[in-house]
Amino acid sequence: MTTITNSHFSTLFLLFAQYGGKAIIPIEDVCRDYFNHLTPEKFLRKVGTGEIVIPVIRAETSQKCQKGVYLQDLADYLDRRRDAALKEFRQLHR
Repeated sequence: MTTITNSHFSTLFLLFAQYGGKAIIPIEDVCRDYFNHLTPEKFLRKVGTGEIVIPVIRAETSQKCQKGVYLQDLADYLDRRRDAALKEFRQLHR
């Protein structure tokens, strides 16, 4: 049996497959898949206050246009969260 590790598949590659090759993921989808405890409004509020450090993109300058997260930025955010979790895990299990 082969074990799949992060060295075999990057987070970016896995997200690319998950979202069907989209470059920008709508906020609603990001919340549904990774922040399901937050509404899109609460997610955007936390991004605005810096509690969640991930850039949000607007398709145009209009305040009403759909907002999303660039695929690479989501991958980077998830990788940073994983790195933090691994660091904490290693400190607890030395």
